[in-house]
Amino acid sequence: MKNIGSVGIILIILGILGIAGLVFIAATRSMTTLENVFLQVLSLVIGIGVSLFISRQSAEKTAREIIKPHARSAFRRLVSLYQSLSRASAIISLEPESETEGDLQMILAKLDAIITEQLDMADDALEDWRDIVPEDVEELKQNLESKIQGGIDSESNPTDSR
Repeated sequence: MKNIGSVGIILIILGILGIAGLVFIAATRSMTTLENVFLQVLSLVIGIGVSLFISRQSAEKTAREIIKPHARSAFRRLVSLYQSLSRASAIISLEPESETEGDLQMILAKLDAIITEQLDMADDALEDWRDIVPEDVEELKQNLESKIQGGIDSESNPTDSR
């Protein structure tokens, strides 16, 4: 009931009190046509309000249950990406004992492997989210591809000034 708000609670209480008053009137005397109509309309409005509230709660619960596996998967990938970035940072901060060509090649090979691993995980994470928001994933992939292509073009053309 925390999502109803104070206005909703007040309206529900007033509606219940109104119905109780009309039921009391109906028990003590015969009701007029206008009172009967008012009782029916009030009952209908309260019924619809309660139905909407219950359906909203049910929909939110169902949505959480559907999205929870995707959120767990995305969270695991985020942790893996963070760990991979930490490894890349540690390798970058290492100073080779000797600056031979072999040491530098080994560091570059490790960095290449870590970056490839990160890109594969990012692709897998995007595929996880494609089930939930396919249009957003397509838009993101197109933006990433255009940025990557733009980065490659600017590197291959040093006269291109941005």
